[in-house]
Amino acid sequence: MDITIKPVITEGATKRSDKRNCFTFRVSPEANKYQIKALVESLYGVKVAKVNTAVVRGKNKSRWTKSGLLRGKSNEWKKAYVTVGEGETIDFFSNI
Repeated sequence: MDITIKPVITEGATKRSDKRNCFTFRVSPEANKYQIKALVESLYGVKVAKVNTAVVRGKNKSRWTKSGLLRGKSNEWKKAYVTVGEGETIDFFSNI
């Protein structure tokens, strides 16, 4: 099983990383906390203290077009809140 992980860069995620040393990632829906912890530690070289996960439900979408009402739904995805050890940080923009 291949697990994907992408950082979430939003205003709320940035505030959380500054105040609580907690970083937010978008991960594969089938990934569990132990797999996420191991992947973050190997990719970023930090010690992970805690991992919390949340499933973000898909939203119903609709719009009017010439041919009528189109309805759809966005996909659901899993979010991981990773708290790293004291004094450690993850720099997402070092590669740019």
